[in-house]
Amino acid sequence: MIDTVTAGANARLALPDSRPKRPHFSSGPCAKPPGWSPQSLDVSALGRSHRGTIGKAKLQAAIERTHALLRLPADYRLGIVPASDTGAMEMAIWSLLGSRPVTMLAWESFGAGWVTDVAKQLKLDAEIRTADYGDICSFEGIDPGSDVVFTWNGTTSGVRVPSGDWIADHRTGLSICDATSAAFAQAIDWTKIDVGTFSWQKALGGEAAHGMLVLSPRAIERLESEPAPRPLPKIFRLTKGGKLLDGIFRGETINTPSMLCVEDWLFALDWAERVGGLDALIGRADANAAALDRWVQSADWIEHLAADPAVRSNTSVCLQFAERADAAENRTRQKAMTKLLEAEDAAYDVGAYRDAPPGLRIWCGATVDTADIEALGPWLDWAWEATA
Repeated sequence: MIDTVTAGANARLALPDSRPKRPHFSSGPCAKPPGWSPQSLDVSALGRSHRGTIGKAKLQAAIERTHALLRLPADYRLGIVPASDTGAMEMAIWSLLGSRPVTMLAWESFGAGWVTDVAKQLKLDAEIRTADYGDICSFEGIDPGSDVVFTWNGTTSGVRVPSGDWIADHRTGLSICDATSAAFAQAIDWTKIDVGTFSWQKALGGEAAHGMLVLSPRAIERLESEPAPRPLPKIFRLTKGGKLLDGIFRGETINTPSMLCVEDWLFALDWAERVGGLDALIGRADANAAALDRWVQSADWIEHLAADPAVRSNTSVCLQFAERADAAENRTRQKAMTKLLEAEDAAYDVGAYRDAPPGLRIWCGATVDTADIEALGPWLDWAWEATA
């Protein structure tokens, strides 16, 4: 088996007839919206203060248009925060947890990271439910008085919650959801979510480093009435004098944002609105996932990591090799395949996540074109044969 790109690999097998026009299948940062180019960005705010008239207007527009695109309830607040989805989740966890029982649900690496924060860093006595890669936890018997922390879509495992029906309508605890690879691609019932987080570099292909934080009225009430039982650094603080820092949710960011990233996000919102809004985005992701599934069903060497279609992601679709007797050999082959695919400009960044079983991970979010997913399949078959 090869573990480097070799001339012989191409010589042994005929190349597929056509390549994906945009071979960007990374699960983060994800493919840019179709039609994107650096020249398409408005740079009038660059070199200007983010606290000036132009900067604040653009930040507020990013918030208001994102709020509308996601169809958040009118009384939910949305703000731009530092450090991507991770920063948003850390703000929520450190600011809100500790006064009530906590239930942690984890079925992939990012969810496991939140478990580590809560159990080992905050040292809270939490109920912890976990599942192996490709599976999902049981939702039975979750205490509605407990704060619940979970990922809606497991970016590294290809598993998503089928719905929010398991979250009690009359809960007294808060539901805290990492929605970073679900937002804009899956039908999230936001009335079930008290705290939601996501990042720009996922489903709409924005640039990294900025996160977005969604707060329900219940979460805001908790923040104002039950201060965090621990000191908080400035970057985590959401209240001052017992009141919500309202400016965060009007474009007055905690620290200086990249206005170039803001412009890039505004372009993504332009594109999303132009193609038909949330329903169209979900439809595009569903079509991409369906196209990839058709290829998986035709291949005998690969299969879905998430065997149950009811909990299978339509964005970060994770695949594992059908023959799994030798994990080390499979890891070597995965590496060789991804090198060949990148060398041929057929697919970039499609290796399985480092902690997941060996295989492939294909981003099928809305910014990917279905025709490129369809063109990808023959190249994956070619790479498999070329590394035999």
